[in-house]
Amino acid sequence: MTRYIDNKFSDLFNRQKVNQFKIGNTTYKERIKKLDALKNVLEFTSKQKIRDAMYADFKKPFLETDLTEIYPVLTEIKFAKSNLKSWMKDQHVDTPIALLGASSYIKYEPKGVCLLISPWNFPINLTFGPLVSAIAAGNTVVIKPSEMTPNASRVMADIVKELFNEDEIALVEGEVEVSTELLKLPFNHIFFTGSPQVGKIVMKAASEHLTSVTLELGGKSPTIIDNSANLETAVKRIIYGKFTNAGQTCIAPDYVLLKSDLKEQFTKLFKSKIAEFYSEDAQSSESYSRIVNAKHFERLVSYIEEAKLNKSEIASGGTYNSSDNYIEPTLIFDMPEESKVMTDEIFGPILPVKTYSNIEEAVDYINSKEKPLALYIYSKSKKNIDFIMNNTRAGSGCVNHNLLQFLNHNLPFGGSNNSGIGKSHGFYGFEAFSNRRAMMKQHTIGATDLLMPPYTNFKQKLIDLTLKWF
Repeated sequence: MTRYIDNKFSDLFNRQKVNQFKIGNTTYKERIKKLDALKNVLEFTSKQKIRDAMYADFKKPFLETDLTEIYPVLTEIKFAKSNLKSWMKDQHVDTPIALLGASSYIKYEPKGVCLLISPWNFPINLTFGPLVSAIAAGNTVVIKPSEMTPNASRVMADIVKELFNEDEIALVEGEVEVSTELLKLPFNHIFFTGSPQVGKIVMKAASEHLTSVTLELGGKSPTIIDNSANLETAVKRIIYGKFTNAGQTCIAPDYVLLKSDLKEQFTKLFKSKIAEFYSEDAQSSESYSRIVNAKHFERLVSYIEEAKLNKSEIASGGTYNSSDNYIEPTLIFDMPEESKVMTDEIFGPILPVKTYSNIEEAVDYINSKEKPLALYIYSKSKKNIDFIMNNTRAGSGCVNHNLLQFLNHNLPFGGSNNSGIGKSHGFYGFEAFSNRRAMMKQHTIGATDLLMPPYTNFKQKLIDLTLKWF
């Protein structure tokens, strides 16, 4: 396994820079061949290695790894393969009559040498998913995965080394200082997935070279439940969305806004569905993951202890075990607004619930915070759904479910302002790693040829005519 430090980063960057035009001029068939090779490794030769790595890093169930790590990348590959030929074609556009004799088109060209910084929570998915888009667009790429999931990083390093030469795609392992050094280089595009706080650091570094960025960040994604919702279905789906990967999901429901008269029924259903999903003791369940490391475990435990200190209602859960980085699925009511669980993105298996009296109150509460990465609505009322959608802003959303918008590659995925900049998935990912180059081709003598100096009265009349009619 090759590791890069200090001055070797610039050598790697320069080799990819020299090679970028060779890679950028590959045909769609050549790019599909690369995607097929990646697909084969993920689906067959390295599937069990990925499962074992995710279990070692998170104690993640194999089925959950298949569903949330491998499946999204495979569908991204299949979607790109089906559409890449059309994506790469010149996109012809209309030419104004004033420019008669010319044709116009948009050429999607690779951005060049790209840096992909991926997170720890879904390391396979959120590394290889964007990589698919970068390959489809014809770029060279340096990948920096998170150091918090060393087993997953090791498997990904082996896969990248097996499939690609370093002057096309290379994976660099290391701590935060490695990312810091990489960010000093003049990449043509940076794709970062992580927290808004680190996203600001990445964007600031990118500004030194006027490098374009795609920032997939996070935030507190709200879930609204009104009186018209099928409450049992809502609770079941929220539990799935919240406690998959032990809540370490950027688009997980962060908190629930619940109509006040539903509290008792919601709590009862929550307890029964948790037991149904994970048995009476989630720690013994083979379907429940663990927190990634001691640091994040301690952060989440502090939220639970703060709830106890504030005498908030822990309606379900609240236990934890440091020897296993285990935190029980936890439901909390009545947390103070200034508490960490209500101000910070939770990123763990703790679900705070805030009750409301009317839908306007719920919307005002959402709008008092930064724009979330996702917003979820459980309702059968078109009036309420429309009101919420028209009076809030979010990167994505789902009505009567959660997380599923991530899996539709026909939809752009990304945030808005604090929750992200730019979009990914499908064509939107291809577009993120491409420059839309405006092109015109003159075929005959055009109107502009008649308007060049020296300026005359006749040419003034032509200009007057152009201003009036064209």
